[in-house]
Amino acid sequence: MQLEIRNYYEVLLMEILRDEGLMEELPEDYLADLSCVTLNQLPVRYIRHLVDTYFFEDYNELQQMKNEIYAALEKSRAFLKANLQKTLEEQSEVE
Repeated sequence: MQLEIRNYYEVLLMEILRDEGLMEELPEDYLADLSCVTLNQLPVRYIRHLVDTYFFEDYNELQQMKNEIYAALEKSRAFLKANLQKTLEEQSEVE
């Protein structure tokens, strides 16, 4: 038996990445890292049916969740950028 459950924050994050055009703009590996780092900062909210969530969700709650995602995305980008810079510096020291 396979249950159909999803993390609603993951659904919203993918929508935001798509709406911002980042799904087409950024490399797949970077998107995967960005998504993981971002989702690890957020709470988990499991849902069964996306259509039910759209029907029953409160607008203010949805806006709060999206604001949390945008804040986590900003931190994630800074984190990944800092780690990339650190990696590049370490590589240049080796060469």
